[in-house]
Amino acid sequence: MDLGTKRVAGIIARVALLLSCSYGTTGEEVCDSPLVTNLLPSSFRSSSQLSSSHAPGFAKLNRRDGAGGWSPLVSDRYQWLEVDLGERTKITAVATQGRYGSSDWLTSYLLMFSDTGHNWKQYRQEDSIGSFPGNSNADSVVQHKLQQPAIARFLRLIPLDWNPNGRIGLRLETYGCPYTSDVVSLDGSSGSSGLVFRIPGPRRTSRDVVTLKFKTLRNSGTLLQAEGRDGLGLSLELERGKLLLLLRQGRTSSSEPRRLASLGSLLDDQHWHHIAVERRSFHLNLTVDKHTERVQIPAEFSHWDVEQLSVGAVQGFSSQKSLVSKRNFHGCMENLLYNGHNMIELAKNGDHQVTVLNNKGVTRLCCRREHDQIIVTNCEITRGAALNDGQWHSVELNSRRGRLTVAVDKEEGGSAQASPSFPVTIESQLFFGGCPAEDTSQECRNPFNVFQGCMRLLTLDNQNMDLIMVQQKQLGSYSNLQIDMCGIIDRCSPSRCEHGGRCSQSWTIFHCNCSDSGYSGATCHSSVYEQSCEAYKHNGNTSGHFYIDVDGSGPIRPQLVYCNMTEDNTWMMMQHNNTELTRLRPSAGVKQHLVHFDYSSQDEQLLAAISQSEHCEQEMSYHCRKSRLLNTPEGSPFSWWRGGSGLGRIQTYWGGAHPGSQQCACGLQGDCVDLQHYCNCDADRMEWTEDSGLLTHKESLPVRSLVLGDVQRPGSEAAYRVGPLRCRGDKNFWNAAFFDKETSYLHFPTFHGELSADISFLFKTTASSGVFLENLGIKDFIRIELSSSTQVLFSFDVGNGPLEVLVESSDPLNDNRWHRVRAERNVKEASLRLDDLPVATQEAPADGHFHLQLNSQLFIGGTASRQKGFRGCIRSLQLNGVTLDLEERAKITPGVQPGCPGHCSSYGSLCQNQGRCVERTNGFHCDCGLSAYTGVFCQTEVSASFKSGTSVSYTFKEPYELSRNSSALPSSIYSDMTLRGENVSLSFRTNQSPALLLYVSSYYREYLALLINKHDKLEVRYKLDSSREAEVLRSKVRILANGQLHTVTIRRLTDSVSVQIDQNAREDFNLTSDGEFNAIKSLVLGRVQESDDLDPDLARLASLGFAGCLSVVQFNTISPLKAALLHPDTSPVIISGPLVQSNCGSAASANPYAEENTHHLSDQSGSVGSGQPLVNAIRTDSALIGGVIAVVIFVIVTGLAITARFLYRRKDTYRNQEVKGVKQDDSPDFPFNNQTDSQNLSTENPKEYFI
Repeated sequence: MDLGTKRVAGIIARVALLLSCSYGTTGEEVCDSPLVTNLLPSSFRSSSQLSSSHAPGFAKLNRRDGAGGWSPLVSDRYQWLEVDLGERTKITAVATQGRYGSSDWLTSYLLMFSDTGHNWKQYRQEDSIGSFPGNSNADSVVQHKLQQPAIARFLRLIPLDWNPNGRIGLRLETYGCPYTSDVVSLDGSSGSSGLVFRIPGPRRTSRDVVTLKFKTLRNSGTLLQAEGRDGLGLSLELERGKLLLLLRQGRTSSSEPRRLASLGSLLDDQHWHHIAVERRSFHLNLTVDKHTERVQIPAEFSHWDVEQLSVGAVQGFSSQKSLVSKRNFHGCMENLLYNGHNMIELAKNGDHQVTVLNNKGVTRLCCRREHDQIIVTNCEITRGAALNDGQWHSVELNSRRGRLTVAVDKEEGGSAQASPSFPVTIESQLFFGGCPAEDTSQECRNPFNVFQGCMRLLTLDNQNMDLIMVQQKQLGSYSNLQIDMCGIIDRCSPSRCEHGGRCSQSWTIFHCNCSDSGYSGATCHSSVYEQSCEAYKHNGNTSGHFYIDVDGSGPIRPQLVYCNMTEDNTWMMMQHNNTELTRLRPSAGVKQHLVHFDYSSQDEQLLAAISQSEHCEQEMSYHCRKSRLLNTPEGSPFSWWRGGSGLGRIQTYWGGAHPGSQQCACGLQGDCVDLQHYCNCDADRMEWTEDSGLLTHKESLPVRSLVLGDVQRPGSEAAYRVGPLRCRGDKNFWNAAFFDKETSYLHFPTFHGELSADISFLFKTTASSGVFLENLGIKDFIRIELSSSTQVLFSFDVGNGPLEVLVESSDPLNDNRWHRVRAERNVKEASLRLDDLPVATQEAPADGHFHLQLNSQLFIGGTASRQKGFRGCIRSLQLNGVTLDLEERAKITPGVQPGCPGHCSSYGSLCQNQGRCVERTNGFHCDCGLSAYTGVFCQTEVSASFKSGTSVSYTFKEPYELSRNSSALPSSIYSDMTLRGENVSLSFRTNQSPALLLYVSSYYREYLALLINKHDKLEVRYKLDSSREAEVLRSKVRILANGQLHTVTIRRLTDSVSVQIDQNAREDFNLTSDGEFNAIKSLVLGRVQESDDLDPDLARLASLGFAGCLSVVQFNTISPLKAALLHPDTSPVIISGPLVQSNCGSAASANPYAEENTHHLSDQSGSVGSGQPLVNAIRTDSALIGGVIAVVIFVIVTGLAITARFLYRRKDTYRNQEVKGVKQDDSPDFPFNNQTDSQNLSTENPKEYFI
């Protein structure tokens, strides 16, 4: 058929298509007209045909012409059927049918599209599925609607599988509608072909939209430049096949642009790519093909006027002359729209707003056939030195006079040449890409793996090799090859790696490097950090620095906080740049003092942490002398602060008062120094006073800035302090529900986890099976269940068939203890983790569906069928980092109860050293009352450094306490203090020998003494009969006074005594006395003040005192050292001499007399504070430490003040901290000490945990 006949056939088909195109009632085009039915047989081509009656022209749907369809000569995967639609057309659906009256049909196939009949592109659905399901018989029609319409003139169908009892047989139809477009071809020459669109007049718009399509074979060039006032501009540029969005802030092209975004890859493939740029105030939406990225832009772009739009050529700013640049675009553009204006159409119509640069470049037809391309598949990837980057590289091999010369990328100056010293000859055959699998001769050998990638422009002796002839088997041979297309896939664009994970790929799969991202998993989806300090505590951690990720796998990054874990609460501390007491003085011309607070955490991190916490607070204090604070509630405030999200809202109340009250704490309590005012400072007195308190209204936190207004008057002095933000409690961690029936469940909206989903929760039960969670779709589903008493099963289906991940425990899971489940599913794999067991994984199919499409409600604790429901508790359920509020939903759901008590069965083992687990509604705490230890888990040693004059005396019950309301005889007064056995334990380190460690006396002149004798051995002396000499029990363990930490345990039951030192063998002794220790009176550590009842040699030893360290001293249930250090107000203790609390009893302490975290009690008996345990006071709130020290300094005689201050400085020196205080010499009568933050004064050694 000649060219004229083909054109007539194309016109007829086009007219028929236009006549058949219809429109719906809504005015929207219905694009589903048949496209193949009216085509002439000449519009069909194929790789081969079985006979003339099986020709491709007979492959029309529901037709019986010829042999009833097309069949190739050979049925293999190298066959194809091609249809020429005559013009570029919008294709929306494809239908297939087998060959009529036969057993020949396809079961799966590929679709290819092209504008030119060459350089084909494979159609892929959204899930990257390349193949389409075919038919199951010869007569039925199977139609597939394309998820994204294809725009092309040529369609090619490639059979993949067919009826095994027949051969390839096909009839087909495609559906769609006409496609019209305006196209321009730009040659990228030095003449700079392009378009310049000038926008008339000021518009002051906050929204601009630019859309276009392009295709090119060059990997670099400027597509678009938008210029505005003040040198502001945006440009879209191709660089190595990627699209870059650049920001320019300068009037010269030499100004360095800033990259805002990079999207797409391999865009230089000579296929059409869609671009859309939408500007909305402070952000841009950049779309390349199906992928969109949101980009923040500077504030000056919010009302940016675009004055000039340049297309295809690099333009100088504010200049009509094009710059000669190699960055000019070479290729085609289609349907270039700016805010609805078709720029190409305006250029063709000669509109005055559009200037055409190099008029030869504007044409409606575009982009003739380019070079044939070739791809090698089904092999293993070969990595080269920087040549496996997806870019085109030129290779030249020249053989002259027996020498071989190799050049790589010669035109770009990157040539690499070599001349081997051996002769090179060309035989009769050349092999490209690899050797034939069936070749058993020595003519072709693979020294490396075969090539995977694309080749084009193959020449031999300056003659181009026609690959179409190769495809038609008229020249050479091939296998495992796709000719006339390049199917390289950039699996890292867009990257499936989340949270900044770095993507790399092989030929078939991608990998994510999650190092330094804070996330883990195949796609860096799941956070490696806990979501709160509360969660770290229940992992057994103590106070220290931790990274927390408040939204788990969500977009908020992890933040470093200090977790202060006390016996009562777990505090999360977030610092800012000025938590110290800061002095103010009047400054000339300054009427107000403005302070901004910059936090170590970002705004979204702070707000999320506040939101999930049960309680937050921030201390605010103002110290003043003739400096007013708020004025009266009726007047304008002198000072205010901003708090809350963003820049914060103005607040006119002070710490300790209610929002909006314009009062301080004293005004609320009614105890201000002047009752006519509501703040102490508003009394405007010459004496120093203060207003301080806690801000606890979460909506007003954190404090962002502070304005102090009454600081300019002569004589005004003031100081302020805003403490760190402190939050406690985790509402999400303890959110729980109890399901008491198999038919009970909670339901929530549909779970949306199309590409990646992570689910975590804790459960406890006594049942052997039950469904934790289920969500269904039409075909897809996701489910997690307890499949047996030892197994948890995670199953789902995204369209590839059900996939299951199972974890089995060696211990029963229905033990009524909390167990943690973490499941994740992404495009690469599914994983399931149970408690601390090894994670189980299942890989996803490489080319399968990966969108999880659900539409039913999400069921928790049951299923839609109300079968296999779960009986027990579910807690802290999170889906993709979002916590479901089980308790609120349980309150309105029959059969489900909010909350779930009973945590000690799971967490009680965290309480150490005889600490007792106590249940709470939300959690537990360790009661250390019967332990010689302290701390959140009773794990911290209570130790003290003793000097020779130090004495701690613990008095057991006094006689008069026992004889109250009693007429008993004196001999019975002490009856309940008579012991037939005791358990004594302590740790010590000393260099003193001999030394008395512990002495217990009796009202009957009996005693127990524990000492180190002059031979450095331990002695236990029992005198249980006042009429007899003391019995001495000597241990064989030597060298105890060596400065090392030693632990001693003594147990007596009547006359049997056992002694154990450190890890040495236990030593057993027997007493000759009756075994009763009658009427014990007191226990003394250190120097014994009353030695009248002692034996002479023991009295001399007791008078020497003890110099060293004593730790965790326990006598039966009494901890005398702990009572002296932590509860001196409420305990019957008498302290004489210097007693220094220390960590010297820690096994990790290298310094025998370390004074870290010390607090001094000098010659005191009774109160040294408010009764709060001092260790916890130091750890919990540094302000309390400063206050206690200040009270001690001003209450004790003036002579001791200097010593106390010196010791306090020694503490800070040991801790290597610089506490910047208010300079005292500025005002000799300034009465307030600066206070450091509690996280710097924790008795726990701060640690940084990276998990």
